[in-house]
Amino acid sequence: MNHSSGSGQFDILDYSLQMSMRKPFSIRIFCPDGNPGGLRIISKSNWNGCGIVCPRSILPAVKSRKEFSQPGVYVLVGPKEEDVRDKIYVGEGDPVGHRLERHYAERDFWTWAVFFVSTDNSLNKAHVQHLEARLLEMAWQARRATLDNANIPQRPALSEAETADAESFLADILSIFPLLGLTVFENIVTEKSNSRHELKIEAKGIIARGYETAEGFVVIKGSTAVCSEVPSIHHYLSDLRRDLQSQGVMVPQGDHLEFTQEYLFNSPSTAAGVVQGRSANGRIDWKDKHSRTLKKIQEEKMGIQTGN
Repeated sequence: MNHSSGSGQFDILDYSLQMSMRKPFSIRIFCPDGNPGGLRIISKSNWNGCGIVCPRSILPAVKSRKEFSQPGVYVLVGPKEEDVRDKIYVGEGDPVGHRLERHYAERDFWTWAVFFVSTDNSLNKAHVQHLEARLLEMAWQARRATLDNANIPQRPALSEAETADAESFLADILSIFPLLGLTVFENIVTEKSNSRHELKIEAKGIIARGYETAEGFVVIKGSTAVCSEVPSIHHYLSDLRRDLQSQGVMVPQGDHLEFTQEYLFNSPSTAAGVVQGRSANGRIDWKDKHSRTLKKIQEEKMGIQTGN
């Protein structure tokens, strides 16, 4: 993927700052057809925008709504096999509806889309181009999804005031994504070493370290993984290992692979499988410095006595 970002005063790291300054807010989700799994209109307190979540299957029936005729930025989402990683495409349109119609005909992978427009006509073509570029920069750096985009566009030339407005709109978009189960734009916020319960896998000459979070399991930068895979490895683990190598998350270092960044897996077992090149039970394979398994640690936290 070609990666090219603008030179404005805002940077991908701004998102970490925004997330560290989170404030309470309220979200309203309106289901115009009475179906919570259908079209959803999302509004937020003190925000001049709205988000529209649209399953692919109903796009022909709802494309005449006024929101589809406005400038907007959108994300197409399709789960990969076994739901290991989302596959996404980020784009913009003026109007956004025409672009979604084109993707309905030409892109097969996506099962739902979310797009964002303003409620006061304050977003123009340049604004949504800025939002598109910023979201792609974030997704590329986070490496938590497979991107269907071929490249990352340059940010358009905006005044300082317009850039600030677009970035404010972006911050609201980013606060909504996790509520939709879409966390692919978030960099991992590393927990301090003295506050996390670190676990490791040591086998076949490799040492991997990580810890459990509310979102999944983080493998720590510098951890190592085996180069070879067992013949019986599940294909989704093999595909994920290949994907992580193609994105530079794991790189060859002598006779093993090394993690170049912190990486969040959806489960301890997926993390253990990628590290060891085979299907694995992460609750058994990940152990702390006292040789307690993750399973044992979880049971102790719940006050469960197993006698093991």
